[in-house]
Parts: sequence; C-alpha cells; structure tokens
Amino acid sequence: MAKKLVIKVTAGADAPERCSQAFTVAAVAVASGVHVSLWLTGESAWFALPGRAAEFELPHAAPLPDLIDSIVAGGGTITVCTQCAARRDIEEKDLIEGARIAGAQVFVSEVMPDGVQALVY
Repeated sequence: MAKKLVIKVTAGADAPERCSQAFTVAAVAVASGVHVSLWLTGESAWFALPGRAAEFELPHAAPLPDLIDSIVAGGGTITVCTQCAARRDIEEKDLIEGARIAGAQVFVSEVMPDGVQALVY
C-alpha cells in the first residue's frame, strides 16, 4: 500500500507560520514519494486562486507558489473546502490548475482507509 498523507490547512495569511509549515510539509512529503492530499480551509482557501499565493510572504520560508507547483507536479491533490469556497464566492472555474472543490464526505473518505495519516495546521 502506498503511503498517503492528508493535510488540512486551516490558516492563511492570518497565521503565516502555520500556513507555510503545512505547505512545506506537503511539498517535502510529495518529494519523498508520499501521496499528499492538501485541503485548504478557512483563509487558506484563497491560495487556490491564481496569483494569491504569490502575495504571501514569510521570511526564511519557501515561496508558496513554488511549494504549490511542486505538490501538483508530484501528483499531490489540492482541495478547497466546499463551504469555505462558498463563503468566499470561489467557484471551481476560479481555481488554479490542479485544484478542486470538495466537501466533508470526500475528506472523511480520504482519511478513513488504513494507514492514512492526517495533519491539521
């Protein structure tokens, strides 16, 4: 069974260190051969829109666009919470390539199989 890691990011620019750490862990895991499912909730949902990750700055941290590119290029998935997207008027057509919108049922189905680890930031 392939290794899988589900990460739910609950912070955006409002908590830059937590946010950056989640994207960094996701990118490192993908580079290590782990299948990553990165869920963007709350304020992190904005980073699924074109150009928004480029606005994020945190000293001594990798740029979010680079981390996102490496996650998608490595086969990871990026999902925006359905309710979080709706509260921000974000639609599927608005998202960066490689991102999708899905709800709690999909999240639960991803974290329930044996051997799956989930992290929340």
